Amino acid sequence: MKATTFIAAAFALPLCAAGGYSFDAGADLRIRQEIVRNAPQLPGGGMTGRPGANRGKTKNQMRFRPRVWAELKAGEKWRLYGRLCDEFRAGIVQSTHATTWPGEVVVDNLFVEGKNLFEDSFDWLDGVDIVAGRQDLYRLYGLDHVFVDGTAGDGSRSTYADMVRLAMRFDETTRLDLFALYNRDREYMRLGTHRSFENVQLTGFGGNETEMDDWGFGAVFSSKSFDIVDLQLFAIQKNTASFHRRGVKHPRRQVNLFGTKLVPWWTENFSTPLELMAQVGENGADESLRAWAAYAGFSWKRNDLPDGAWKPFASAGLLALSGDRDAATEDGGRHGWDPMWYRGVDDSEMMLYGTTYGVGWWSNMYNLKATAGVEFSRHHAARLMAGPMFAQEKDGLGGGDGMYKGFLAQGRYDFPILIADKDKGERFEIFGHFLVEWFSPGDYFDTDKPAWFARWQIDFSF
Repeated sequence: MKATTFIAAAFALPLCAAGGYSFDAGADLRIRQEIVRNAPQLPGGGMTGRPGANRGKTKNQMRFRPRVWAELKAGEKWRLYGRLCDEFRAGIVQSTHATTWPGEVVVDNLFVEGKNLFEDSFDWLDGVDIVAGRQDLYRLYGLDHVFVDGTAGDGSRSTYADMVRLAMRFDETTRLDLFALYNRDREYMRLGTHRSFENVQLTGFGGNETEMDDWGFGAVFSSKSFDIVDLQLFAIQKNTASFHRRGVKHPRRQVNLFGTKLVPWWTENFSTPLELMAQVGENGADESLRAWAAYAGFSWKRNDLPDGAWKPFASAGLLALSGDRDAATEDGGRHGWDPMWYRGVDDSEMMLYGTTYGVGWWSNMYNLKATAGVEFSRHHAARLMAGPMFAQEKDGLGGGDGMYKGFLAQGRYDFPILIADKDKGERFEIFGHFLVEWFSPGDYFDTDKPAWFARWQIDFSF
């Protein structure tokens, strides 16, 4: 996608929009310090051919991410939105080559959105929504184990994907979503240095020698028309281009995912989500790919309490992702789960780099975890999460001879510093959080040194 496409789209907004035009803009700044020690495994293994480790080392750095945004609305139907961002770092106990200000500015979002199109044209259709351009991928369609981040190799700077989305709403409870996306392995909509084109690969496990793009499309059917069950059915295809790493060519991959998500609501506060997913496909060596994933758990939160009241919550679940014994020799194996675009930090900030297949390449895992906490108010909550991790197959990528990956615990406290009164038109806010993780490696890894991660963060929103 080219920037000129979106510039042209701005002029395509209706010239006589009902309700007229409106313009808004704002900014935010995120400041964080992160410390990690004894990460059990850096990206490596079968997907990249680099079984490197980071044992006994400490990384301590500051990260700064400023963003500015602007939007132009044409009535109630059309919106043009754009956002620029950068993230630069400063090493505290070691030097860093990450960039210093101003470094590089990236087009983080740039899309055109149309809402309630054709709402009066068909009796069987409530309306059509369309979003075209660069947009955040995070938790798209509520499929938490499919869509998280299109730019896993970009650190914490951005989660975008270049995408077109079409939503057909048949009534208040039923809709069909269609999408197509393309993730380039190198950032191309940027101003400033050439850091991301030369040194940062965005798709998670490609090498710097040759670009490795991924792209895909799919359909998601969602219905809340049943008495107590929310239903989703989805079919998605992902394609990954071949790439070279240290002179070795890694073949392309085509993966077709078919799945369902059921969320029975037994009460207003209690649900038991269930997900079942299967993958079939092939690689560039004409070898068939087959994998599976499942999630089952419960979620409870006091949604019936009024605003301002303390709202306790708790959840527990088991996420299972298939593995392959031949992962080290066959590019992750032909039966190892391909995480699609589930390449973020939902399961762990530290273990994002401990998946052994590449950054955020969650696969070959039984992840059993329980979470409990309380939400005090907006931007104010405390939670604890803990549970063991196991390998689904003994692939040997951790260096050990077992299948117990280890025990992970995480604590987080979110707090407000200055909260805006939206009713008075205020917008300036300051809030932050503390996050701590602790991981005790099991016999899947060839180390027994505990690993830990700590972060404090302050956000300013204008």
